[in-house]
Formats: sequence, structure tokens, C-alpha cells
Amino acid sequence: MTPEIAASARARIAYHGYGLSWCPIEPMPDQLQTEANPAPAAAAERFYAGALHRIGRIMTVLAPLLVAAAWLRFGLRPAAGLAFGCAIAYVNFHWLKRVIAGFVDRAAGAATSQSGQGIVFRFLLRYFLMALGAYVIVTVSPASLNGLLAGLFLPVAAIGCEAVYELYVALARGV
Repeated sequence: MTPEIAASARARIAYHGYGLSWCPIEPMPDQLQTEANPAPAAAAERFYAGALHRIGRIMTVLAPLLVAAAWLRFGLRPAAGLAFGCAIAYVNFHWLKRVIAGFVDRAAGAATSQSGQGIVFRFLLRYFLMALGAYVIVTVSPASLNGLLAGLFLPVAAIGCEAVYELYVALARGV
């Protein structure tokens, strides 16, 4: 082994807390950011931090469009089921955000954190209310069940739209 290769091999061994391991020593992405120009990183952080808010807005735009399309294509009952499913999905998404924020506050030890029992109760209440809504739809109008199930996938469609938007912004603006 030549001295250059040996030096390179020694440079690639790093200490990872528990022992030595073989890994390439390259700067981590956060180490690549220089202190001279922190503005792009701050702009990217602000952009990506707004994803949950944008997903909520996308859901409010997609739901009426999808319900109108379902009404035209399948009729009133499936469209009503879709509208009910979209409403359940939106409320569920909103409550899930609040529950996760409560868990994070509780884990971080925030002074105004919610009680653990209240957080868990709301977490379980979401599922009970979704099951109750599905039961009502099935008993009142079984024809609306497909629309209800499709409506529950509204957050998936909104997240897909957000992913496409983030990809566009990353490629077009370099954020």
C-alpha cells in the first residue's frame, strides 16, 4: 500500500461515539453551509416550514373540486359521501396536527404543554369519530360508502400536490 493510500484510508476512519468505524469523512449538508451567506438556508427553512399550512389549503381547494366532479360523474349520493369523507379527512388532519404539536410540546417540556391524558384522549377520539361517521354513512346510504372512502384519501392527494409544488420550487428557485 502506498503512503498516499494509507493516509487516505486513515482519514476515512471516524469516531462515532461507540467505537471506530469505516466511513468517508465528508462534510455533512449542514456543514456545507457557510456562515457568510445563511440567507438561502433560512429561506429554505421558512419555505419547508409552511408545508403543513399549504397542505391544509390544498385540501380546502381540492375537496369542492372533487365533490363537483363526483356529482357530475356519479350522482348525488356518491358525491355526498365524498363530501362527508373529505370533511372527516380535513378535521382528522387538523386534529392530528394539534395532537402532534401537543406531543412535541410535552416532550420539549414547554411550560404551557397539555396534559398527557388529554392528548391521548383527543388522539383516540379522532378514530372514534371517524368510525361513527362511517357507520352513519353506511346505515343511511350504503351507496355513499365508496365516496366516503375516497374522501378519506383527500390528505394523500393534498400531500401529492405539495410534493409536486416543492419539487417545482426546488428546481426552479433552487430552494
